[in-house]
Amino acid sequence: MQTTRIGGARAFQLGTIVVAAAVLAGCATVETPTKGDPFEGLNRTIFTVNDKIDQYALKPVAKGYVWATPQPVRDSVTNFFSNIGDVYIAANNLLQLKITDGVQDIMRIVINTVFGVGGLFDVATLAKLPKHENDLGLTLGHYGVPPGPYLVLPLFGPSTVRDAVGSVGNYYVNPLSYIDPPGLSWALYGLNIVNVRANLLGASDVLEGAALDKYSFVRNAYLQRRQYLLSDGRRRTQALPNYDDEAPLPKYDEDVEGAAGAAGAPAGAVTGTAGTQGAAAKAAPASGPAVATPPQAAPGAASGASETPPLDLNGGPETTQIPAGQLVPPTRFNFPSFKLR
Repeated sequence: MQTTRIGGARAFQLGTIVVAAAVLAGCATVETPTKGDPFEGLNRTIFTVNDKIDQYALKPVAKGYVWATPQPVRDSVTNFFSNIGDVYIAANNLLQLKITDGVQDIMRIVINTVFGVGGLFDVATLAKLPKHENDLGLTLGHYGVPPGPYLVLPLFGPSTVRDAVGSVGNYYVNPLSYIDPPGLSWALYGLNIVNVRANLLGASDVLEGAALDKYSFVRNAYLQRRQYLLSDGRRRTQALPNYDDEAPLPKYDEDVEGAAGAAGAPAGAVTGTAGTQGAAAKAAPASGPAVATPPQAAPGAASGASETPPLDLNGGPETTQIPAGQLVPPTRFNFPSFKLR
């Protein structure tokens, strides 16, 4: 009789939730819902209710939890629930035939339980065992089940039809569901929720300050994250680009003199080839004032090439004439000119 009464009470509560959702659906409609979110009006209403509950209840409790609990204790609580979560993560990896990931998850559970004092310390990460993410919703998607419309669940937040069905399976795989008495099980679930919310205090502050439309931001972030997790197995098989086959960098020290000659010459003033310019630059003195040098003094011209005409820097008949291959600044204002290397 007691079991019948409890089952009837739960059925009545579920019926109440369904009726309330139907009423909300009739009150909140969107004329042009987003593709993939046909229940946007209902979802936005539930999102607003969840946000108010978080703002006035869950977030203050999480802040009090952070204030009253030292950081090492909070880290141990996080590690404890993370170690329990590895149980259904391992189960879903094995269901998806990801044998390596599943074996690594089982090793994490054994190491953290034995050497991490029941999972209070994450020894497996120190042992270079990676932490994976998986659940029954991703397993269903792995085998081709479509996600269905986007849903916002009361108190649970963003989801899809597929992930909502998967969360029911995750409940029965989670070891916390089998702890007796049931009051202790629900207390641990509540502690996990408060601890997770405390770890997300900084992220929620950034969201409130950055997002113009929190609903759209959370929806898009959730769907993109789920798609990334679902395709993660295929992305691992993609080879990274090999950068070892790239051409070596040029050695600028060997060509700096020739490059300086090519860069300093005016357009159209030099009629010789690039090799002639580099040879003329190397034939110039390394330092000291520049002197008038007759055209025949430049010995760097290649055999068979035409002689480079002199370059008049000052434009007058009584000015210094130098070959165009020797690039020096003008001396109109009697400043000393030096060959730049």
